Amino acid sequence: MSQASIRKIFRGLETRDGAGVRLRRIFGFHDTAALDPFLLLDAFGSENPADYLSGFPWHPHRGIETVTYLLEGSVRHGDSLGNSGVIGAGDLQWMKAGSGIIHEEMPQLSPKGVRGFQLWVNLAASEKMSDPAYHGVLAADVPIKGIEGGRLRILAGEFEGVRGPVQGVARDPVYFDIELEAEARVRLRPQAGATAFAFVFEGGMSSAGLKASSGDCILFGPGDEIELEAGGEGGRCIYAAALPLRESVAWGGPIVMNTKAELDLAFRELDEGSFVKKR
Repeated sequence: MSQASIRKIFRGLETRDGAGVRLRRIFGFHDTAALDPFLLLDAFGSENPADYLSGFPWHPHRGIETVTYLLEGSVRHGDSLGNSGVIGAGDLQWMKAGSGIIHEEMPQLSPKGVRGFQLWVNLAASEKMSDPAYHGVLAADVPIKGIEGGRLRILAGEFEGVRGPVQGVARDPVYFDIELEAEARVRLRPQAGATAFAFVFEGGMSSAGLKASSGDCILFGPGDEIELEAGGEGGRCIYAAALPLRESVAWGGPIVMNTKAELDLAFRELDEGSFVKKR
């Protein structure tokens, strides 16, 4: 069994999005082929209300899935499907925008601030105009798998026979929250040909002889097995893997299609009020 190589380790850029939310864009709008089918990963976290309370007011999506995973605080949400509620610490929202959805995500004031991630997963051309769908998962419904020197929260996919609560979504992705004590190890076996990455957000981890500290994202290369080992302070990361689409990408902010013509049509429908399809 061959150990996966590391293509690169990178940190992303500080930016603001929505109505002014401060965040670190780990990847997005570049390297779409290298990270396919993953499009974007944002890490946000601050105890300063000025960094997060402005939120993400009503905005459209088409052609992708958005995955919000919260570590601290709470986010009020609503969408054109009629879904609404509050995402709390440890909760997960997996939303397929499909043919078009309009939603809002508004962080709420919290003594510990708001901290979490948003991941975008691309949809295949054949799925981009499918019906939108919504999966809301409470922290209590996320299985925790204990391992020697650590634990995995299995958000999607399977680890050692335990499946996460998000099932039946495009690309059948794996999405874990992995926490390891000092010098503990975990071995992961991504599907052959899958794109896999790990974003370290606490402590440090190493793989294939290379070290990553908090804030580093590891993009793995080919190999049957990925081994992650925590440093002397322990480590925590989110890990995701899925098979690539290998399709063209036409990206226009919150809308991702395959061609410019499809992108132009989406924005024209948004202007005309026909973006959200009647069911």
